[in-house]
Amino acid sequence: MSHAWMPASPCGDGCVGATPAEVGRVRQVWRAVTAVTALLCGVAIGLALLLPGKQRESAIRLWFRAVLRAFGVRLEVHGARRFQEIPERGVLVASNHVSWLDELAIDSVQPIKLVAKEDIRSWPVLGRIITAAGTVYLDRERLRELPRTVEELAATLRGGSAVGIHAEGTTWCGLASGRYKPALFQAALDAGVPVRPIVLRYRIGDHLTTQPAFIGSDTLVDSIRRVLKVKGLVVEVHVLDEIAPGRAATRRELAKLAEEQSRRLTSTELEIAPSRGDSHRSRPVSPLVA
Repeated sequence: MSHAWMPASPCGDGCVGATPAEVGRVRQVWRAVTAVTALLCGVAIGLALLLPGKQRESAIRLWFRAVLRAFGVRLEVHGARRFQEIPERGVLVASNHVSWLDELAIDSVQPIKLVAKEDIRSWPVLGRIITAAGTVYLDRERLRELPRTVEELAATLRGGSAVGIHAEGTTWCGLASGRYKPALFQAALDAGVPVRPIVLRYRIGDHLTTQPAFIGSDTLVDSIRRVLKVKGLVVEVHVLDEIAPGRAATRRELAKLAEEQSRRLTSTELEIAPSRGDSHRSRPVSPLVA
């Protein structure tokens, strides 16, 4: 199970295109200052954890939205406005993975506990806040601990929490995507809770864009600098229908159901923004309808 869980994405530097339109230097500096200020204000979010449930969730959600806006990113939510269809019932939220912005976008819809790579813990400021929100870290170099992680997730789900996983296990450019890895879906089976597939997409105007992607030789700073330059960046969060407990007997079947639901594309096609030689242009990409 451990070796099968370790994915590899073919996406690399060539998948990231030139910025279609950039904001001016003054706006870039303003965004950077505003983003740093918003992140530093997030230290006070720890106090929000002491508030009653709904007030705590609202305060944390608004802070994540403020951070997105500070970086110049507009949020669009399609479908349900919360991941938990029934309050206090656990749900496993399974999403694709494109960027470090994914966590901000997900928590801007509903703050949840995420499964993340160990190195996120060391991110300046944001790492501390994500950790305080109850993030479960997975060390890809010590996958023998994966069964313990699954047990921990199942216990959290039984307790009525929403828990988020990046089902592909690694970042992709946003035009291509990977197969959903079944290992962590076992937690939903063990806890007897539904799975909520969601899809994250990034666009500029009517074009999908790879600008926010965190792939190849990118450092976090490289990706942040690209995002600060982009004009008109939108992140779409498509909240799809829940997969009820009992629809799948095994984690592989459950992962396949979630993946198929996420691949269900309808309506008219969006154009793909120009890039420097990516290999994914041949795949049609269309807007989703939740």
